[in-house]
Amino acid sequence: MLFFRKTPNITLKSLSSLRLLSATTLSAKPFPDDPTDAYYDDLAIEAASSGDYCALQDVLNKRVQDGFFNTKRSFSFITHSNCSPSLIDKLEETISHLNEGFTRVNALDLLVTRLCKIRRTKEALRVVESWARGGVCVPTACTFYPILSFLTREKSLDHAWRVVDLMAELGIGLDIVGHNLFLMAYCYAGDFDEAAGILRRMEEKGMAADSRTFDALVLGACRAGKVDGAMVILRRMMDDGVSMLYSTHLHVIGTLLKMKCYEHVMRYVRIFVGKDKLLDAELLGVLTSKFVNLKKREEAMSILEEMKQRGVPMGYKLKDFYKMNVGKENGARVDGVVVEGINKV
Repeated sequence: MLFFRKTPNITLKSLSSLRLLSATTLSAKPFPDDPTDAYYDDLAIEAASSGDYCALQDVLNKRVQDGFFNTKRSFSFITHSNCSPSLIDKLEETISHLNEGFTRVNALDLLVTRLCKIRRTKEALRVVESWARGGVCVPTACTFYPILSFLTREKSLDHAWRVVDLMAELGIGLDIVGHNLFLMAYCYAGDFDEAAGILRRMEEKGMAADSRTFDALVLGACRAGKVDGAMVILRRMMDDGVSMLYSTHLHVIGTLLKMKCYEHVMRYVRIFVGKDKLLDAELLGVLTSKFVNLKKREEAMSILEEMKQRGVPMGYKLKDFYKMNVGKENGARVDGVVVEGINKV
């Protein structure tokens, strides 16, 4: 979304640097009247790769002035092999001289995201802490998301909680996103006492459960083999009007298939079809593909017949499977739509 277009609030020197950089690094093309995110990303990558950090500073300033925020590609020139202390120092110096406010914070957030992407969370945390304590930039909870996400996925939960302590020292509270990261980690590990503790913290802070909160709880129930518990959670989601993530459906589908509850998984999927064409294609398609892989031809053909009747598009592999098997055997159909307490509305 563009809030500003081609703002003139930039120095002639900066504009000249951008035009020179554009002409020398991007096939001598003039600076376009309507640049794009990708164009600014390319300029940033070219400037940094050539060691022209003044031009990089100009690019990072001007893109925000023109309404183009940094993307995950903006700092993709940082790799695991070239991520040296000197490079990070140069980038810190460059970003510290960006326009104050959103421009600087946005660049910091994306730098942290990139460092975590290449597994350099120690450096990312050092940059955030030094800037916050030095008054260079005021980080937000969003700044810490990549760090917490990496540490919780790596099961370094003690380290992650130390990061939360640092956030508290800086006056930054753990929001719903951060709580969900810890909740997902504990549910995945089957540590339900700790997961319950997270839920209590959320309740004490007046935080309402969202889609990712329920997704984590369903995952935990499914990994523990408690499909009935997962269904209770799903019913609560539906009653509360919380939208369901695609991954939440996959947790249930995968668990029912692992338990060889083929009729139940077909009933489960059919509860949710008919309301959203895209979701229909995803749920019916993934279930059919799993049946094909399990060599459950009858069940797969039953779903494919339903997809055909509903006008739900099939992938080319499923189309080929359907053409090869149509007419050989009538697909079994499952009547009824009740799965452990969830009824089709």
